Amino acid sequence: MQAMTLIARAVRFVASVIAVILVLGIAFAIFDASATNTVVSHVNDWAHSLAGPFDGMFHLHSAKASIALNWGLAAVVYLLIGAIIARIVLFPAGTVARRSTV
Repeated sequence: MQAMTLIARAVRFVASVIAVILVLGIAFAIFDASATNTVVSHVNDWAHSLAGPFDGMFHLHSAKASIALNWGLAAVVYLLIGAIIARIVLFPAGTVARRSTV
């Protein structure tokens, strides 16, 4: 049961890290961070890769607004999927725990 909890926490952690990378990418795009900066460049590359399926989903008048909407949606979806997977991993452990206490 502790192994399942550890796996669920790892899944949530990975989903959270992905969401943070996407939010940083949004912030760097909105505030016109220097693309020559190594950290900004790497975060933007990672965010662009992680938001791949969502990049260009919505087209707004402003490129910054489009990035914010599309990448923000990707961050929310990653967090939701991470939470769902963590819950699925924990479900059998919770069922076993309830059966053993009855």
